[in-house]
Amino acid sequence: NHAGSIPPCSWRKGSASLRAGGVHSARGKLMPAVALVVDDSMLIRYTVCRFLEGRGFAVESATNGAEALKILERVQPDLIVTDMLMPKMTGSELITALKKKPSTAKIPIIIVAGRASGFDEKEKRANFAIYKDIDIEGQLEKALDAVMGKSHGQGAGK
Repeated sequence: NHAGSIPPCSWRKGSASLRAGGVHSARGKLMPAVALVVDDSMLIRYTVCRFLEGRGFAVESATNGAEALKILERVQPDLIVTDMLMPKMTGSELITALKKKPSTAKIPIIIVAGRASGFDEKEKRANFAIYKDIDIEGQLEKALDAVMGKSHGQGAGK
């Protein structure tokens, strides 16, 4: 199983680039906001991770919902971005698992889906849904503003 050897998105761990967004820790220090990106497509994971890192997030990634749940045992993200169609555990199954646990039930969720994926537009458990087929970064900017507030965007978001 080579999936376990895939490092998190943060290939620049410890870098000073995590300056834009942040959350206050219990001790009052500004900590980078943490995002978890879940997608079986390496290209989509890379695109979303780079986008979020550019906006000050520390980013973890997983290739499916089961892997995401393992990461959630050690990380409490401020945002989860997930695909819906993945092997082992789908996005819908992941959202069900997240909503069942009090510690993860309130984490904002952004769904990233392909238009042809059969994604159910009626999926209301997520805070925002975007399509990976068109201008993913523009859509992510709008989703972040809606879900996390304008303070997280570095650029002049719409």
